[in-house]
Amino acid sequence: MFFGKNKEKGSTEAQMSGFIGKGVNIEGRLSFDGSVRIDGDFKGEIDAEGLLIVGEGALIEASITVGSAVICGEVKGDIDAKTKVELKSPAHIQGNIRTQNIVIEEGVIFEGNCIMKGRKEEKISLVEKQGEEARKMGGY
Repeated sequence: MFFGKNKEKGSTEAQMSGFIGKGVNIEGRLSFDGSVRIDGDFKGEIDAEGLLIVGEGALIEASITVGSAVICGEVKGDIDAKTKVELKSPAHIQGNIRTQNIVIEEGVIFEGNCIMKGRKEEKISLVEKQGEEARKMGGY
């Protein structure tokens, strides 16, 4: 299920913030907190903290920055997801993906690069910071 597990089974369900249906074409900037599903066409920029769901048959031409994403349709543009990107067949991605976790199903077409970010970057950043502090104190 795209929107989380059933409440009756004891887990939380994501808050649905919006839906762009098939046959709808939108151009501009989209921002949201909960979850948004796009089954139509969107061109522009998506900048959100929540979950983006791109349905089968959707066409997205955008720079995407989200908390997480589930892609079943076509995306032309880079995706930067804070926690996770799931690419489900028959998704077609033309662009780079930057995320902490990625799942790619068989049958997905992914034309681009993937950068896995997260804890390793945080550790490198901390080591660089500690090294800089040591240099300031004359440690090396």
